[in-house]
Amino acid sequence: MKRPEESGPPNLFYKGEEAKKYARNPHIRVVQHHLAERALELLALPERTCMLLDIGCGSGLSGEVIDAAGHMWVGVDISKDMLRIAKEREDPAPVKGDLMKLDIGTGVPFSTGVFDGAISISAVQWLCYSNATSEVPFQRLKRFFLSLYKSLTMGGRAVLQVYPKDNEQLEMMMAAARNAGFTGGVVTDYPSSTKARKTYLCLFAGVASHAVKLPEPKLSVEGQVEMHTERQTGRTGKRRSSGSSMAPEKGSKEWKFQKKKRQREQGREVTSDSKYSGRKRKSFRW
Repeated sequence: MKRPEESGPPNLFYKGEEAKKYARNPHIRVVQHHLAERALELLALPERTCMLLDIGCGSGLSGEVIDAAGHMWVGVDISKDMLRIAKEREDPAPVKGDLMKLDIGTGVPFSTGVFDGAISISAVQWLCYSNATSEVPFQRLKRFFLSLYKSLTMGGRAVLQVYPKDNEQLEMMMAAARNAGFTGGVVTDYPSSTKARKTYLCLFAGVASHAVKLPEPKLSVEGQVEMHTERQTGRTGKRRSSGSSMAPEKGSKEWKFQKKKRQREQGREVTSDSKYSGRKRKSFRW
């Protein structure tokens, strides 16, 4: 199924009825709340009221979680329709954060050290795609991360939940973050689960790499909400056909590639792929 990011810029994808449908979908609301709660947990904020930046705040679903935690926040998003929904919301309560329409690929225009931390749910991977000849994904990522680094207090954290298409996109995001001065890395919850796996960039501003200790990922999905998410529904609520979820035959080339991918995500050393990977070996008689 085509990824939302491949359909065009987010301000056109989250427009009109699509924005309303996204904001009202009860499953998406539950998923977004769980992701935002986990992002705040990984942020490990001090026990006081903090000022946070919500990147790609959309209709304010993650803002509800920040409000419930007792923090102040500013939300930025490129979709004016999503921001309008956030401003008009009354259920369960009006959002308390300040909202701004912004293309994060041009940078976040805030004063130095104004935020104690930043979170983002399902937004930053959109910068890995080009929708115009003038848009170079890595340059847009660099502008975003450089300005984000500047806006955080020394020692502040940013936790960005992303849906990378592949390891190459994930590496590009991390390379841009390191180029901006961030230390940290990737935390992958439920790495062995296809449905529940979630990827978070946990970034530290002004902290030496030797002093960084990444949070422990969640490994067991037992007792957790099974989060199929918009990534598998195309954000329309439609389920995939049963044939698309069939597992490859054990021992096949696809099965071998999937096994190696799981092992890489678990941090295990795996031989690199080549044109010979997964090919059947000829049998020889001696």
